[in-house]
Amino acid sequence: QVQLVDSGGGLVQAGGSLRLSCVASGRTFSSVTMAWFRQASGKEREFVAAITLSGARTNYADSVKGRFTISRDNAKNTMYLQMNSLKPEDTADYYCAANLRGYIGYLRQSYDYWGQGTQVTVSS
Repeated sequence: QVQLVDSGGGLVQAGGSLRLSCVASGRTFSSVTMAWFRQASGKEREFVAAITLSGARTNYADSVKGRFTISRDNAKNTMYLQMNSLKPEDTADYYCAANLRGYIGYLRQSYDYWGQGTQVTVSS
């Protein structure tokens, strides 16, 4: 099984930056695709960004394009989300996710493994 641990959340002012990390452990395969989702209080969990194994393909929600960058370091089994120009609307619990399929999915059910979540709060 794949286990994910996400971290790096915190409290920042609008316009600031944070970098989230997600460390994967357990049995993984080259087909693993990883992604970030977020869920604001009282809202549905929504797709933020995803990346394929090699990093050759990435995808972002329109709301974060140009501000967030997803990357991964396979030697460290770690995925990152660099978040710049943060807005109060970015406040949410952020979750890393993974599947063993060789394509990017945009729905929650596309991912089989999830981190515990890390809280990001952006003050105005």
